Amino acid sequence: MIISVASGKGGTGKTTIAVNLALTLSLDQGNNVHFLDCDVEEPNAHLFLKPLIDKRDSVKIPIPKIDYKKCNFCGKCGQACVFNAIAVTKNKVLVFPELCHGCGACTYVCPEKAIIEEGREVGILEEGKSGSISFLGGRLNIGEVMAPPIINVIKKKGIKRYKTRVDADKEIERQHILLIDAPPGTSCPVIESIKDSDYTVLVTEPTPFGLHDLVLAVEVLEKLQIPHGVVLNKCDIGDHKVEEYCKKNNIPILLSLPLDKEIAIAYSKGKPLIDLNSAYKQKFVELFQNIDKELKIIYDRS
Repeated sequence: MIISVASGKGGTGKTTIAVNLALTLSLDQGNNVHFLDCDVEEPNAHLFLKPLIDKRDSVKIPIPKIDYKKCNFCGKCGQACVFNAIAVTKNKVLVFPELCHGCGACTYVCPEKAIIEEGREVGILEEGKSGSISFLGGRLNIGEVMAPPIINVIKKKGIKRYKTRVDADKEIERQHILLIDAPPGTSCPVIESIKDSDYTVLVTEPTPFGLHDLVLAVEVLEKLQIPHGVVLNKCDIGDHKVEEYCKKNNIPILLSLPLDKEIAIAYSKGKPLIDLNSAYKQKFVELFQNIDKELKIIYDRS
């Protein structure tokens, strides 16, 4: 089962939910939990999980390099680049690495084979373990603007490892769960993070801002046809418009958490909620049970 945790805006408690769900599931010996931190611009799941990182790799994207011995300045590479990363003049080809998405279109269309590709580092990939939880995360280099290439590497490696373990454990009763902590918002990094999910948990709060961004996030998930439900954080403040919206659109509220000083203190110290008391652990057990129930309803319908 692949579960992503997302939010229409930052600061809703998305990572808190993802981390505590992972820790709760890992305490059940029948589960094998894989955690992907895809919030590569501001990764902080590691502050709660405290994984032992045993491997770091550079993440690079292919950038065009011009061989002027072959180039005839026909301009086809510039015409093919939808990101305006190449501009061709009478006797010069200008490459703008920060705009390049590494798609390879320029190399493909060049009739003279005058373009080769060289790697440019945009960030790093980190692998490790947090207890029994397998951890994969990444960090975008300062000044870089494109998170999707790093997220793509995390997802490919994480899903491949997850599927390998699932296949290996077919004969025994062990459930493998892949949890993805997505970036906030609704842009390309979010879509890259959640697109392979069986289910997405949207974390929001009962405020006009929370509702506005929740609506945007739901629109994205409906386009991607990913089943989804809501976690309502700080549920005892604000108004009831988020609940009314969810009821009107048949979106299940999977879990509600109060505005609690005890939670805020634990968060400020990097401590998981489930360490506070058994009641919070039970809430996350119920969160997973609700997700599982929703998926079974969907599968039965199909």
